[in-house]
Amino acid sequence: MHSMATSPFSAATAPVLDVRQVVAGYVKGLPIVTGASLHVGAGEVVSILGPNGAGKSTLMKAIAGLVQCESGSIGLRGRSLMGLQADQIMQAGLGFVPQTGNVFTTLTIHENLRVGGHLLRHDLAQRLERAYAMFPALAPKRRDKARTLSGGQRQMLAVARALMTNPSVLMLDEPSAGLAPLMVEEVFERLHALAREGVSVLMVEQNAKAALRHSDRAYILVEGRNHLEGPSAQLLQDAAVGAAFLGTRQRRGPA
Repeated sequence: MHSMATSPFSAATAPVLDVRQVVAGYVKGLPIVTGASLHVGAGEVVSILGPNGAGKSTLMKAIAGLVQCESGSIGLRGRSLMGLQADQIMQAGLGFVPQTGNVFTTLTIHENLRVGGHLLRHDLAQRLERAYAMFPALAPKRRDKARTLSGGQRQMLAVARALMTNPSVLMLDEPSAGLAPLMVEEVFERLHALAREGVSVLMVEQNAKAALRHSDRAYILVEGRNHLEGPSAQLLQDAAVGAAFLGTRQRRGPA
């Protein structure tokens, strides 16, 4: 594993999410993630990048409890998530927005949000109003079916629903998939606004350039393990990274 910069955490600034040497896959003994590690600090936006088949989405699903881990460790605010069910992990403070099937299209916007807060015993009304304040475009549509929303609006609803449980970390799988460029920018701006409010954001992205422009740090996975990591601004400017992962050509010197 190569690193462009080190960012050790002191005990006082321990990462909110700490993933170490995770091995995970859909069939026991045939791991897709083969020893990946990452950490996310409070209020950070962190991207996971890499070629198709690198294990990015599988790693995220393993953290969320949707794929079984064979070994390694996953900690959220110092609490181990290993062996917990997906609903227990959500209650522990982890929100997850999958790439597909992330809203109930036959339910209204309001019903989708209520489903997101179904575990809340108190403060449901307050959380609903906060969701509409955070995503004002949803407010006038609260009685509309989710299927009537545009792709970008659906993504906003999916994020709003995941935030109903007030998670410490919000994970998103391909938040920009299928969105128009202007809507991509809006989605990423919303994620930055969440980070400024203290929610840590971890996202898997195929749009590597956009992800690096809109994240603090990034991890590049290859064949299920860490290949490169560092501040996003440095990775974005690195010629070798550009040639291998961003589709840019390295400039040749004079012949």
